[in-house]
Amino acid sequence: MNAPEPRPGLRDVEPYQAPQLDVPVRLNTNECPFPLPDGFMDDLIEQVRRIPLNRYPDREALRLRKLLAEMSNIPVEGVWAANGSNEVISQLLLAYGGPGRRVALFEPTYALHSRLAWLAYSETVEIAVEPPFVITSDLAGQALAAEPNVVFVCSPNNPTGNAQPPEIVEELARSNALVIVDEAYIEFGGKSATGLLQSHPNVVIVRTFSKAFALAGARLGYCLASPEIVDDLRRVRLPYHLSSLTQAAGLVALKHAEDALAILDAVRRERDRILEALGRMKGVVAYPSDANFVLFRPPGEAKAVWNALLEKGVLVRDVSDIVEGCLRVTAGTTPEVDRFLSAFQEVLP
Repeated sequence: MNAPEPRPGLRDVEPYQAPQLDVPVRLNTNECPFPLPDGFMDDLIEQVRRIPLNRYPDREALRLRKLLAEMSNIPVEGVWAANGSNEVISQLLLAYGGPGRRVALFEPTYALHSRLAWLAYSETVEIAVEPPFVITSDLAGQALAAEPNVVFVCSPNNPTGNAQPPEIVEELARSNALVIVDEAYIEFGGKSATGLLQSHPNVVIVRTFSKAFALAGARLGYCLASPEIVDDLRRVRLPYHLSSLTQAAGLVALKHAEDALAILDAVRRERDRILEALGRMKGVVAYPSDANFVLFRPPGEAKAVWNALLEKGVLVRDVSDIVEGCLRVTAGTTPEVDRFLSAFQEVLP
């Protein structure tokens, strides 16, 4: 008996993953380097005690969405939550992409955008953006000339770190395409596109609890959109897609939102310290960042530098397959950044 054949091209694609290695300093996945606020775990335990786990969760996640709506100052009908921002994006592509439909991307950008478009059987159109990686009006025009059904804008952009001009998002939104603005890092810098939601019902803002809220382990994301788009997401969701435990973690995170957001200045300081230090090193190109990480091009071969840092117990992200010759480092705690800068000085050619 023969094994079943997968869909065409599936085995030509490598699984999406970042190395999870047991090293002293992990600065490769843009997680929050600081622990959860005092009292968070106690509040979460109390929430979990009250959950009837023998019952399905609230399929509308209404309590969570109401708090997100209050925080974002939009009606609850325009808020949707799912298992990380990646699931939100996947649902949007299931609803608005698909066979015979086109998705426009500004590369380099978050690799999951094109991967999820492919999983939804959508055609992709890639518009190349050169350093300093800012989408111009001409590039926006190139994207719209392809008559896409969906356009992605990542701001601040991963892995380059820079925010995109809000007026470019507005220019794209004058089309009939669904404009997905991935704001996973917006708490660290840049201007949000939320001001366009009321006047442009084809704009969707996607965000995550993984970064600024230090909840990468909970897998929780959400989007802000028109009620019509939220209704369409209901049509493609899996039943009871967001667990009671994940909803509880989100509710507690929002209760402690001020504590969580208070640490952002410390993250920005370490990011800026990395930029300043790398900028003083001969042969190193470091790109300005509005996020919680820094993209940089070391002298020599990026993979060799990545391996040399790893040997010294420092794990960064090799993004040379996305931006030629580049690595990306997360802004960690002060001791972690010290360790990275010291190790990098030692491995410089």
